[in-house]
Amino acid sequence: MQQIVYRVIDKEIIIAAQPLLPTDLTPYLILVAKHQDKNAFNVLFTFFAPKIKRFGISKLNSEALAKELIQETMTKVWRKAHLYHPDKSAATTWIYTIMRNTAFDMLRQIQSRSEESLSDDIWPLDSIIDSAHNTEQTHQFEDHLLSKHLLLHLDRLPEAQQQVIRGLYYQDLSQEQLAQHLDIPIGTIKSRLRLALEKLKQYMGEKEHD
Repeated sequence: MQQIVYRVIDKEIIIAAQPLLPTDLTPYLILVAKHQDKNAFNVLFTFFAPKIKRFGISKLNSEALAKELIQETMTKVWRKAHLYHPDKSAATTWIYTIMRNTAFDMLRQIQSRSEESLSDDIWPLDSIIDSAHNTEQTHQFEDHLLSKHLLLHLDRLPEAQQQVIRGLYYQDLSQEQLAQHLDIPIGTIKSRLRLALEKLKQYMGEKEHD
């Protein structure tokens, strides 16, 4: 396939159809950066797509996620091309860096979703509510932890665990939002949540044996 090369004359990019080494992709990226040239972007996409796909399958273990990685990476290339400086790195280095960072972001999102799902499966809040309901048949729980009975048990928790329960179930914050609000790692939020729910279940058990 014939590829373009460029010459800079009076700050204008002049392109010509001449053979070019496949790894010399700087001209295409410059055209995208300066002129949002779709033809140049198509050349970049055609060159990088199969390589990103192979990388995605090896890291994400999913062809579907690998295809998503292609789209996410190349979209960022299009949007951020103006930030590229050819004097600092080769075009391939710059684009592969975007690819790796995007893949790592996807892995973190996958891990976060998996941990949240695991937390919900192992420590379902509904089981605490059901336990409380069985020990107080006449009481109707209007909304999870809003009953006086559960509030009494909630006050028995350490303050750090109370913050997590109140943030997640009273203020309706996500785990990520609460982590940012409290300025602590999300892993700490998950750990405190598990401990808090376990203690609440124990407190409910104490009531059953009174």
